[in-house]
Amino acid sequence: MTTDSARTAPYADRLPEGIRSRYIANNRGLTMHILEAGEEGRPVILLLHGFPELAFSWRYVMPRLAEAGYHVIAPDQRGYGQTTGWDASYDGDLFGFRMLNLVRDELGLLAALGIRVVDAVVGHDAGAGVAGWCALTRPDVFHSVAMMSAPFGGPPSLPFGTATAEAAPPKRDTFHDDLAALDPPRKHYQWYYSTREANDDMWHAPQGLHDFLRAYYHHKSADWPENRPFPLAAWTAAEAAQMPTYYVMPLHSTMPESVVMPSAEQVAACTWLPDEDLAVYAAEYGRNGFQGGLQWYRCNTSGLNAGELALFSGRAIEVPATFISGAQDWGIHQRPGSLERMQQEACRDFRALHLIEGAGHWVQQEQPEETARLLLDFLEDAAFPR
Repeated sequence: MTTDSARTAPYADRLPEGIRSRYIANNRGLTMHILEAGEEGRPVILLLHGFPELAFSWRYVMPRLAEAGYHVIAPDQRGYGQTTGWDASYDGDLFGFRMLNLVRDELGLLAALGIRVVDAVVGHDAGAGVAGWCALTRPDVFHSVAMMSAPFGGPPSLPFGTATAEAAPPKRDTFHDDLAALDPPRKHYQWYYSTREANDDMWHAPQGLHDFLRAYYHHKSADWPENRPFPLAAWTAAEAAQMPTYYVMPLHSTMPESVVMPSAEQVAACTWLPDEDLAVYAAEYGRNGFQGGLQWYRCNTSGLNAGELALFSGRAIEVPATFISGAQDWGIHQRPGSLERMQQEACRDFRALHLIEGAGHWVQQEQPEETARLLLDFLEDAAFPR
């Protein structure tokens, strides 16, 4: 009989040499699928993927980090891939997908593996938020943090000094109404992702799941020549509407209708995501759908995360921190001022911000050599005592 730890992912033949696959019960209700590289007992790097991705998204970076002497671990997070034990229904309990529970998932995984500390937790996209909160809440476990493609804003603030002066009533947020009133009318992708329809729209995309994912990854990469991001002046509808349609969508469109399919020549030239690798994503999302990942967005847009995270109001990441992104990634600018807040307020020991040319949103896949080099330079600079 094959045990969970002895099983391997169905796409094991697409993994570069040196990466292995297994399944670990994290003692928090999940059986987590993880990819590993490097020998156990070495200093640990934990890699956390984003949406719509998988542990597989780190396949190019992992061997390079392992060659430098690290034990590298990349899980399929709650809601994704081969990891099981989560509720995939829209009407299911969202509690498991709240940010602090995602942190607990990673702590449970490390404990199951007998790992007490990691040299760095590295997160991309939605995984960057999990990595940031790992570092902020448990600096004793996560000794440094690298965030990619999604700036870390820190905890929400609480009203201050209201004992002698009544707090001003909250202003009504008209942002979404203002987007809908534009010509042409628009909507923000995160609120679209929070709707009941979003999962089915993407899971059963009219162009087929494989072609939808090809278009989605292409449109947000440096391969799409129109990705020339710049800082927005303010969080207003008029400013936000300057972003591509994968962030600020046509009001009445689905995501499959909002992304740009590459030409046959562009697909053939895409060495960082050949069709055989894209087939891995298509198979995993074809099996699970997208709702697991979409639950993360719902916790943000509904305010469920903010209520819990306010517990840490006034706190910042104290461990060494860095940020890496593609220079052609609009994601770093979608919230005006977020890059500055991350460096000046949310991180007390921020070392460097790196924007890699020739990469869009999928930086660790588009430019893995430079991504790995910057991570290793950061770890050397942090100089952890042994």
